[in-house]
Amino acid sequence: MKGALWLLALFMIAVAVTMAAYNSGYVLIVAPPYRIELSLNLLVLLLLAIISMGYLGMRIIAFTARLPAELSELRTRRRREKALEGTLDGLKAFFERRYAKAEKSAAAVLKMEDSTAFSAINAIVAARSAHGLRNYSRRDEFLAEAETSAPQEVALRLMTQAELLLDEHRPEEALELLHHLPSGELRRHTGALKLELEAQQNVGNWDVVLELINQLEQRDGPEASLIKQLRCRAHIENLRSRMLNPQALKEYWESMSPSEKKDGKVAAAAARAFSATGDCALVHHLVEQSLENQWDSELAKLYAECVGSDPLRQIERAEAWLEVHPGDAFLLLALGKLCIHAELWGKARSYLEASLSVKPGYAAHLALGRLNEKLGQPELARNHYGKGLELAVSQLETAAMAENGRIMRIE
Repeated sequence: MKGALWLLALFMIAVAVTMAAYNSGYVLIVAPPYRIELSLNLLVLLLLAIISMGYLGMRIIAFTARLPAELSELRTRRRREKALEGTLDGLKAFFERRYAKAEKSAAAVLKMEDSTAFSAINAIVAARSAHGLRNYSRRDEFLAEAETSAPQEVALRLMTQAELLLDEHRPEEALELLHHLPSGELRRHTGALKLELEAQQNVGNWDVVLELINQLEQRDGPEASLIKQLRCRAHIENLRSRMLNPQALKEYWESMSPSEKKDGKVAAAAARAFSATGDCALVHHLVEQSLENQWDSELAKLYAECVGSDPLRQIERAEAWLEVHPGDAFLLLALGKLCIHAELWGKARSYLEASLSVKPGYAAHLALGRLNEKLGQPELARNHYGKGLELAVSQLETAAMAENGRIMRIE
């Protein structure tokens, strides 16, 4: 259809041109004292020429009027393209941990005019890069610039600053910043909750840690295994903090769920805490209950830390466990200590030596040293004290080396 219309238009133009070519009419223009006579065809051509020149002149005037704005827009576009290129270079260098280059690229973009679209991102990249270079004063300058150039990006700036302060071991200041987030933002933002959780752990607010764990558990937070570890750590620290207040300790223990009490590490912390208060009956009960549910060698070792009025009953219970776990060094150590309290010297020596044969440890050497002192054998006692000291020093050195290695990997 469209083609047919174009064909019809071409035919009409051809007819008009043919008629004009054979047109013999003329036009008379009288303007006294002048008299102008023109052919109709020439007049049409002149009018077409005038109209075309007028249209062309108007286009030139319009283009000239728009030229400054178009040049400004072109400069702005080029500046933005350059800012985008610099931003991408800075991000790439930052993720490659090339902090000096990342900071340089981000700082260069910040100096560009009309780069507000990139100011927040580049200020944060520059701040994080300066932090990676341990230049904290320059980091703070970039964070201040982020606040000035992009004041609306409150969450981005405060969360970044809080994270960097946590890395600098300044958890109190990090918490203060997180609490300056807009109303409700802290509780809605999973990332902010995770940062607060880390900060609360660093300052030792374990009750708050438990509250945050419950909130994160209800949303897409850490995985279940990590949640369990964090909750276990919080319970252990809370039990330790209440060690000097027997009533508060007992109330806290009773407030815990049965499943939490069954955790071996939590039960061990509770056993140590109740041992410090002298509540040996409760220590025996929780150790026995936990071990019946799930065996834990570390917890079995604590069975002898708080000896009650009936050590023979404890020995009988521990020997029943030994039938199921005959090669447990910590259980053998506990039995040896219980036999010393019951003044069963021969059995005590036998159990302690069996423990050392399974796994040498300074605690078993120390117990044997004390036993030999009681039996009037100071030479053997000194021998065991010396071996125990060597093992203790060796374990401390190994732990220190592991800690140094961990710190080096983090750095």
